[in-house]
Amino acid sequence: MNANQIINMVIRMVMNKVMRSGMNAGVNAVSKRMNKGKPTDAADQNPQATRDTAKRMNQTMKMARRVGRM
Repeated sequence: MNANQIINMVIRMVMNKVMRSGMNAGVNAVSKRMNKGKPTDAADQNPQATRDTAKRMNQTMKMARRVGRM
């Protein structure tokens, strides 16, 4: 393994972490805007619906990463 491959591998790992944190920040910003003015108490929310939404969002982010690789 030469130096170029090692550098590319490290850069790819760092970029994946940066992209993941950026995606999470964007999703959080959008969800804050959508919930503006609505109560966000845990007792008011349906836990099953929250889990389903989180699962769907994770699947969407995985698909976006896969598309980004091509």
